[in-house]
Amino acid sequence: MLLAIDTATDRASLALDDGAEILTERNWLCANNHTVELAPQVEHMLRTAGVRAEALEALAVALGPGSFTGLRIGLAFAKGLALAHMLPLLGVPTLDIVAYAQPKRDGILLAVLSAGRGRIAAGAYRWSEAGWRADGPARITYWDGLLRGLDTEGVYVCGEIDAIARDTLGERVSFAPPPLNVRRAACLIAIARQRLASGQTDDSNSLAPLYL
Repeated sequence: MLLAIDTATDRASLALDDGAEILTERNWLCANNHTVELAPQVEHMLRTAGVRAEALEALAVALGPGSFTGLRIGLAFAKGLALAHMLPLLGVPTLDIVAYAQPKRDGILLAVLSAGRGRIAAGAYRWSEAGWRADGPARITYWDGLLRGLDTEGVYVCGEIDAIARDTLGERVSFAPPPLNVRRAACLIAIARQRLASGQTDDSNSLAPLYL
């Protein structure tokens, strides 16, 4: 039984699976209410799924990039739960979660998140036999600087895309359809399951958010 927590931005997501299927998933616009909404949402999800916290076997959490407050609250909650129940904890970069949901294609995939004040956090990915893999570190930029230094042929953009992005980038890129732009904790679970299968976990005491 694995619980996934993503509070990296104002769009939060939780999911629970039993190793065979996703039992339940919640996605909601949290704004800046992570502190008051996260614990009740987790409690409600476990209760409606008929699962006690003692039945959890592992936890996964979005590490960032993302908002300072959202990342701090999500990771602190995950650490507390992991330590209280002696559970393995896995931290996953937020942009990896965005990229995971996208279909195979040629060219560069750019996963993006809002970083406030008109900025975006962006990471480039390329398809490999193991799926989408990061092609360099994530960075902070603006929509008008997203494509700088890139061959724009075949660029695919996914994640938190707004009207400014569409106006700025126009027809120079392909945009993911709206359903694939929703960052889902179910995808966080899938990535965490791959790591668990290879014996990888993180140290709950030293795991820290990835700020840009």
